[in-house]
Amino acid sequence: MHAVIMGAGIAGVTNAYFLAKAGFKVTVVDRQPEAARETSFANAGMIAPGHSFTWNSPGAPMTLLKSLFGAKTALRLKLSTDPRFYSWGLKFLRNCTAARAHEKTLVKLSLNLYSQQQTHKVVAETGVAYDGMRNGILYLYRNAEMLEAGVAHMQMMRDRGLRIDVLDAEGCARVEPTLAAVKRRIAGAIHCPDDESGDACKFTQGLAAACQRMGVEFRYNTTVREIIVGGGRVGGVVTDKGMVKGDTYVMSLGSYSSLLSKNLGVKLPVYPVKGYSLTLPIDGHNGAPSLPTVDEENLVAISRLGDRMRMTAIAEFSGYDNSNKPEDFAGMIAAAKDLYPDSCDFGKPNYWSCLRPMTPDGPPVVGRGKQKNMFFNTGHGHMGWTMACGTGRITADLMQDKKPEIDVTGMLVDRFN
Repeated sequence: MHAVIMGAGIAGVTNAYFLAKAGFKVTVVDRQPEAARETSFANAGMIAPGHSFTWNSPGAPMTLLKSLFGAKTALRLKLSTDPRFYSWGLKFLRNCTAARAHEKTLVKLSLNLYSQQQTHKVVAETGVAYDGMRNGILYLYRNAEMLEAGVAHMQMMRDRGLRIDVLDAEGCARVEPTLAAVKRRIAGAIHCPDDESGDACKFTQGLAAACQRMGVEFRYNTTVREIIVGGGRVGGVVTDKGMVKGDTYVMSLGSYSSLLSKNLGVKLPVYPVKGYSLTLPIDGHNGAPSLPTVDEENLVAISRLGDRMRMTAIAEFSGYDNSNKPEDFAGMIAAAKDLYPDSCDFGKPNYWSCLRPMTPDGPPVVGRGKQKNMFFNTGHGHMGWTMACGTGRITADLMQDKKPEIDVTGMLVDRFN
């Protein structure tokens, strides 16, 4: 059985690995010169079941509205002339209820916990190196009321088995000594000891190399133009380098998945939400933290990745615009300097922005489409690093007509059709 996977980001590469393990011949097609050069390139670096909350909260519409009038919010909205933006936005707003947010958060949590287990197995089987750290993540709060609300919010996930420890300022300094100097400015934190961190790009490129040793073919610098459909099946993929044919196909093109799926007969509401990241060298600074941190007041994620520091922030609804400018990163720099002033060389920034492939209800999209040989593994949003090994294994199982090891009902492409 020959599988053609469209996309060599972390979702496509992990899918390729599980298919190769199952004995498939696999071809991966991507427009970039190597794996993980788009959304998977410079993300927050966190494998974080503790951050499984869906963005569809009852307060999200007001946050987006405030951003239109210049408020510096973590969720930002720019009006667009793209009709797909408004179609997706209406679906997003319909999911901004307490009941749906609760339901979809638990779907994401189940997937994230399963995916974390699969990630550990992949690392054990391949030995791929990715600057991984398994010492938890601190979700840090600046005031007591926000901390109390955060603990209450976490209860639904604690009830499903997620381990959390609630720390005061002294406890934060105890588990992360570099916070001792600023402990007067923080109220405390939620520590999820089973959360992790690591470089998603290194992982993906290392796993792609392992896949090549297993016989997987990667066709880089090859852009998918069209998917040929006929007789209830996909017959091939048209690229700028010619036709690529297989027996079965997987859509893992991130934010571009919906653009290439127009003739597949499915509604695929995957739309880009821009995120920003900043990477800086540690360069001998001795105040770099050992634990990844999420500054919950500013919604800035901070991770140490080997000899670098990574900061990420902002979710901007601005269509397919992937531009950035230095002032976009000012907020995350200020938050990082406030917490970890001697963590890195702030004078050597490497700016990055990417398009996160978001679904309007939160969970990714997996499952068989209208054609018997067409499968989807896309729409991972801001949690592709956490979810990828899970959806890669799930998609490989579905392609073999095996029942996945967890309930995938809330992730299937059919939920939109």
